[in-house]
Amino acid sequence: MSVREFLLPDPGEGLTEAEIVTWRVAVGDQVKVNDIVVEIETAKSLVELPIPWAGTVAALHAPEGATVEVGSPIIAIDDPTYAGGAPAGAGPAISSASSGGVGAGAGTGAGAGPAAASSDETVAEGLIGGTTSTGRTAVLVGYGIKQTEAVRRPRRKDELARTVAAPPEREGAHIEQPPSAHMGGLVAAHAPAVRRDTRMLTELAPVHAPSAPSPSAPVLAKPPVRKYAKDLGVDLAQVPTPTGIVTRADIDAYIHGGAPHETVTAAAYASGMPSRTQVRGETRVPIKGVRKMTAAAMVGSAFTAPHVTEWITVDVTRTMELVDRLKADKEFKDVKVTPLLVLAKAMCLAVRRHPEINATWDEAAQEIVVKHYVNLGIAAATPRGLIVPNIKDADLMTMHELAQALGELTATAREGRTQPAQMAGGTITITNVGVFGVDTGTPIINPGESAIMAFGVIRKQPWVVTNAAGEDEIAIRHVTNLALSFDHRLVDGELGSRYLATVAAILEDPARGLVWG
Repeated sequence: MSVREFLLPDPGEGLTEAEIVTWRVAVGDQVKVNDIVVEIETAKSLVELPIPWAGTVAALHAPEGATVEVGSPIIAIDDPTYAGGAPAGAGPAISSASSGGVGAGAGTGAGAGPAAASSDETVAEGLIGGTTSTGRTAVLVGYGIKQTEAVRRPRRKDELARTVAAPPEREGAHIEQPPSAHMGGLVAAHAPAVRRDTRMLTELAPVHAPSAPSPSAPVLAKPPVRKYAKDLGVDLAQVPTPTGIVTRADIDAYIHGGAPHETVTAAAYASGMPSRTQVRGETRVPIKGVRKMTAAAMVGSAFTAPHVTEWITVDVTRTMELVDRLKADKEFKDVKVTPLLVLAKAMCLAVRRHPEINATWDEAAQEIVVKHYVNLGIAAATPRGLIVPNIKDADLMTMHELAQALGELTATAREGRTQPAQMAGGTITITNVGVFGVDTGTPIINPGESAIMAFGVIRKQPWVVTNAAGEDEIAIRHVTNLALSFDHRLVDGELGSRYLATVAAILEDPARGLVWG
């Protein structure tokens, strides 16, 4: 048997399931060791998974959009050098040595039999990326140098619909089909190719008029939809669906004798911007992945930590002047300089003067844990939900280093590539609501921290200033609002007020940072 099953590994932190977002390969493609074959979404972030073997893609066991449990087979590789053995991640030696659950197996070399695979010497070579006696490099999944991208052969449009279908049988090869109960019937061998992109949807299955499924064909629907139909006494086999997968909207449309809203919406978007009459009805968005994790964390924080929020209005004209000077400085020409950079530096400097703000509440030990390092979190809104990656040891960075870290963090978050480790261990956070034109708000503390700062929009406003003669006059100044939410269990009003005032003073006159730093 030369077909090897790749099991979905744990991307980190004990996660139990992940959603298949994008397949980078199709049945029949040639792949090499460490080629990225699939992109998955966990409750933390998007993760790219490499393949530990070289060969031909024999089957894709889960379609895009399916939620798969960790340990379930997701792809089969026809590896001619494989002489049989356990699937990826199933070997006791490899699985026990894998780090964080990401290691899903290692190549053992061409023709390696069970005895060779179980030997301590061979396993040690595989774990450190060494070379076996056959000359083939053994690489643990997720480690080693990426060698090349998967090579894809050109495919016709009529072949696209078979990208998740089972491959034709090969002579001498036998593929054991994995259990599919956990996927609610959405086995790749029976599921149509449904793409998120509406252009692909209309190309693969043009929607003209919905038709009821064939009596002999299996009816595809998620468990909540099946229960919904059962409660209403509706036979799913009689419900027309444009996508091949019955939804609640399909059932509602069937009951009321109308066309499913998905049919109209897909056709409308395929032909251009839909009219208001075309986009009527409801859209249900599953709560999963990053959004589900964020919701649970925010609810837990709001009902666990007693929040107190304080506001201050600040004249940041000198900060804006500093930003302009740094933009013109050749030392900063390779980084993006914004007022957020100055606020980030000011918050790190203020922590030195008020270290107790950089702490957390340990309920189990009944202790306040003061952290003598600053992992500065930056709340980032992404299409998949709110995430809070953080800059490790931000208090030790120079202004230029902090600008570089902010740029990399922002770019990674926008691309949806933020890893779980980048969101763990934060100590204090900034949420920049000013980019949306908002003055300020009452932010919710990130779990595991004690304070979060909301940075409002900077506006030109009339402001009372004192001139050189000591007289008050009205001038046009750059003004913003800061709002600090803190955990009142360990941060009292005095500490919170002093910290907020210190940050505001630095923004009002950045030169104070030279003295207080």
